[in-house]
Amino acid sequence: MTKMSESAGTRHQVFDVSVNMPSQTGGSKCYDDDGRLKRTGTVWTASAHIITAVIGSGVLSLAWATAQLGWVAGPTMLFLFSFVTYYTSSLLATCYRTGDPDTGKRNYTYMDAVRANLGGFKVKVCGAIQYMNLFGVAIGYTIAASISLMAIERSNCFHTKGDNSPCRVSSNPYMIAFGVVEIVFSQIPDFDQISWLSMLAAVMSFTYSSIGLGLGVAKVAENGKIRGSMTGISIGTVTGTTRVTETQKIWRSFQALGAIAFAYSYSLILIEIQDTIKSPPSEHKTMKKATLLSVIVTTIFYMFCGCFGYAAFGDLSPGNLLTGFGFFNPYWLLDIANAAIVIHLIGAYQVYCQPLFAFVEKTSSQYFPNSKFIAKEISIPIPGFNRSLKLNLFRLVWRTIFVIITTVISMLMPFFNDVVGILGAFGFWPLTVYFPVEMYIVQMRIPKWSPRWICLQILSMACLIISIAAGVGSFAGVVTDLKVYKPFKTSY
Repeated sequence: MTKMSESAGTRHQVFDVSVNMPSQTGGSKCYDDDGRLKRTGTVWTASAHIITAVIGSGVLSLAWATAQLGWVAGPTMLFLFSFVTYYTSSLLATCYRTGDPDTGKRNYTYMDAVRANLGGFKVKVCGAIQYMNLFGVAIGYTIAASISLMAIERSNCFHTKGDNSPCRVSSNPYMIAFGVVEIVFSQIPDFDQISWLSMLAAVMSFTYSSIGLGLGVAKVAENGKIRGSMTGISIGTVTGTTRVTETQKIWRSFQALGAIAFAYSYSLILIEIQDTIKSPPSEHKTMKKATLLSVIVTTIFYMFCGCFGYAAFGDLSPGNLLTGFGFFNPYWLLDIANAAIVIHLIGAYQVYCQPLFAFVEKTSSQYFPNSKFIAKEISIPIPGFNRSLKLNLFRLVWRTIFVIITTVISMLMPFFNDVVGILGAFGFWPLTVYFPVEMYIVQMRIPKWSPRWICLQILSMACLIISIAAGVGSFAGVVTDLKVYKPFKTSY
């Protein structure tokens, strides 16, 4: 959700695709080879964007996911998903330029890359999946943010009234508050103008992940033993108001795969991130380094958070490590961690939604090129500053409506683990595996039925099976939750 560029010169590099500028020479000091202002992104800024996108609310469900799978399958699946994500992201990075990875025509978005390499009906399918996934992520992040805000209030309540106090809190006011904040930040026009928000979000993600890890280690030390089993949660375990049956264990295991897939989902914005990187060296080389660095960092965090959380709580690992109240003290540290989660999710929401915002605005301007409502920018002077705020009425109205819709849906279906699992299952195979693999095959002209082609197809089919299983498990979880659910009445 955010892109990097500290220079005002990159202000319109990502989404003003419809602006036709005169071609500049490759050696221009001010312009890149596509006539756009020089990109300024580096390995470090790209890594910050990836980490902001990857280490989100998904990390908090990994202890629960590991608990469903056990000590063998849990860490194994974490490692396998990280490898697949890195490998397919490297394939996708090669497709940033069509034809030649070093000198070919640039693709500014994920859909541009699909259109250039695959074309036809697949472009529409990709667009529908990508933007539905972005829409879903906005809902998931709204739910996660409200849970963390509630956790702060409940933590203080427990500290004041005791750990056994009910401390019931409604999620609705916090979802509305989060939505109001996102309405404000969503008025930032372009991806590259919110690099500061991405950097801040990345720092926050490390903050709360580290606190979760530290509390997990402390809990293991306090217990004096490592909890859990090789095969995961035991049949008959009471979780909440239900007892785990054989069938539920299967569904929960599948749902855990979706949670892990969601924790690694960022491929859908990789091309947008890559479009901020300067060259030379070639963008795909820089992006592969950034991807490797980011995946290594996130996997280490994921392994620690998931494994230590499971070791601390065993079969009773909470669905959200920092808000499930496996921990009660120190309450102030939990407050800091949850505040960091909220700050991170504010930035992450924007990083994921900016491509969707840009798509709608670009499409609208193409359909209504003479509309002042869509195109006109209003300058509003900012007291005390030498610059003015650029306000576009269409952007104000459309983005505000979008945030309101995601907020209302979040209030209607506030099932964190289920939503995370569905999003992971829905987006992982097509966006992280299928399209990158197919585009790479076309880009590199890999012959059909060659050994490399066969291996890539086997990888794609295996991930498809995992995604289907994860989707089935997550929908089963939603069905179970709906049996005891009352709309707009959710409290914890």
